Amino acid sequence: MWELGEGLEIRLFSGSANRPLAEAVAHSLGLSLGKAVVERFPDGEVRVRLLESVRGADVYLIQPTAPPVNDHLMELLIMADAVRRSSAARINAVIPYFGYARQDKQTQGREPISAKLVADLIQEVGVHRVITVDLHAPQIQGFFNIPVDELSAVKLFASYLEHKHLTDNAVVVSPDSGRAEHARRLSERLSLPLAILAKRRIGPHETQVAYVIGDVAGKRPLIVDDIISTGGTIRRGVEALVAAGAQEAIVMATHGVLVGPAHENLSHPAIREVVFTDTIQLTPAMGFNILSTADLLAQAIRNVHTNRSVSALI
Repeated sequence: MWELGEGLEIRLFSGSANRPLAEAVAHSLGLSLGKAVVERFPDGEVRVRLLESVRGADVYLIQPTAPPVNDHLMELLIMADAVRRSSAARINAVIPYFGYARQDKQTQGREPISAKLVADLIQEVGVHRVITVDLHAPQIQGFFNIPVDELSAVKLFASYLEHKHLTDNAVVVSPDSGRAEHARRLSERLSLPLAILAKRRIGPHETQVAYVIGDVAGKRPLIVDDIISTGGTIRRGVEALVAAGAQEAIVMATHGVLVGPAHENLSHPAIREVVFTDTIQLTPAMGFNILSTADLLAQAIRNVHTNRSVSALI
């Protein structure tokens, strides 16, 4: 068992949102997941009980707030409360997918800023640090008064594309201006040109691709996003790229939320491959390529636990 400082041991626990990922992180660290009961009462209330001591320990709770978001968020909060009441020295929330991140600002009057509310809840329950992957909005880090380490899947996507020889005659495409920085980092890592899809909103839940910024004619677009939910934006983006003369597209996203018509939209004939990470639990049977974030998260935990830089992993 590792120790930090004067005997501060590390403990890992998992909620029910993505236990396979938590087990893979533990395996990468050479550790076992802590024993705990995480279940539901008949009326749906979450019940948590730790089955081993965490007194004086450095505890990491691995729990993405994947759909159903509210259930998994409550699990995380209740687990953190159980750890705090069990006298842990430090509580770290490892939230590979941070739900509510798209509600980071008021777009109309009389709306909440739900991402800030969730940040407040996580802090109020006693969490000392958050580790996450590809926040939808970078400013969410500022919603917290505790350290937030945001990791990136860009290295994973770059390695995959190079290994599969998909970078020849390619162009990295950002699906909107909000993800341009994310796409820029990938384009620089692969030494490829960058294009951006310009969108305009035509309704409260629908956007339209107005035009393509950049040269995509005759090239393979590598579309990189943080979240794919219904896949409608991606489908419309692919159609705009094809209309601009692009070849078959590779679609990549860190978080595969995949609700509603997502599978239908991602089955567009102009999409050659779809690649996700495992921040949200998916299976190969869904027909997507899935990249593991376990080693990345494990290294972040290792660096935090031993007081080393996490920014070096980005």
